[in-house]
Amino acid sequence: MEELFAELCEREGISVDPIRGMGVTLGDPGKYPAPRGFRHKAATPFAPGKEGAVRCGFFERGTHRIVAVPECPVEAPGARQILNGIAREAERLHIPAFNEDKHLGLLRYAVVRCGWRTDQIMVTLVTAQRDLPHAQEFFEAVAALDPHIVTVAQNINGRPGNAILGEETRIVYGAECMRDQLLGCEFDISPTAFYQTNPQQTELLYRLAIDGMGLQQGDILMDAYCGSGTIGLCAAKDVQDKGIGIMLLGVERNPAGIADARRNAELNGLTRSAWFMADDATDYILDAADNNERIDVLSIDPPRAGSTLEFLEAACALKPRRITYISCNPVTQERDLHQLLDGGYRLLKITPVDMFPHTDHTETVAVLERR
Repeated sequence: MEELFAELCEREGISVDPIRGMGVTLGDPGKYPAPRGFRHKAATPFAPGKEGAVRCGFFERGTHRIVAVPECPVEAPGARQILNGIAREAERLHIPAFNEDKHLGLLRYAVVRCGWRTDQIMVTLVTAQRDLPHAQEFFEAVAALDPHIVTVAQNINGRPGNAILGEETRIVYGAECMRDQLLGCEFDISPTAFYQTNPQQTELLYRLAIDGMGLQQGDILMDAYCGSGTIGLCAAKDVQDKGIGIMLLGVERNPAGIADARRNAELNGLTRSAWFMADDATDYILDAADNNERIDVLSIDPPRAGSTLEFLEAACALKPRRITYISCNPVTQERDLHQLLDGGYRLLKITPVDMFPHTDHTETVAVLERR
């Protein structure tokens, strides 16, 4: 990490902060125990076995051979048991698993999301087509696997390839969303909307970003790539509790995420000060720059590919006072930070957060200020 950002940090006269591990406070980046049960999202592929068996588990490294997994110590307790139970129920009801080589069969994947500060669970079943044999019995059997399951959704993905989710999703049992909490805010999460896998570290990640924003009375905060609105709403709620009023503008291309964000604004009493638009972040900010719109603080949390050159140029043209950049890919973040520095910003700090213990992957929070 330090090597990746070495030239950038030398240019700015700062150093990369110590990595923030699980169980560590902001002021104590020392040793910490090996974390368990921190992944609150678990998934499995399905494949046909002998004599109609339905197999599930993990793909063996570098292959698509499935290795059975009785339980996984880093997943939320009970998540793997639900996934294995889905395979048993599909086998019992003669719902064939999908054969990706022959493109035959029905059941492709299942995704389980467990609440962190709530006990709610959501299950998404990915099938190659909408119609299933014994469908209603299957959906009810899946819901009965755990008393905390509040939602069962069916996602239809008939396309070839490795993408888990297709474009069509419908609720087949229970509520439209599950609910969880972050930093004192309530969040409804729909089956296809983005929500961090490790919510305990997400609170730390968001706290670093919110503290870096330095929000002031009357500020306009733009939350780009906002997903379900979690970062922006946590920031708006945080300063509201301190008597500071801001305007929040969230932009996200996934309509399901925007629907969640609007509902979440209502849940947290922020409908009068939060607006969310379903739009491409680059398209939106280019229009904002052309219209000389005012943005005081910009929050960026792009996908692994990073932001775009056009987005970053428009961001620099808008001249927000502060920019916080959360990244799940330090390589593309380092590239984008150079663009922002050349556009008139200086780097105040960069902090890695261990969102994925037992792996080499981290997320990073960079805080920039207009020169």
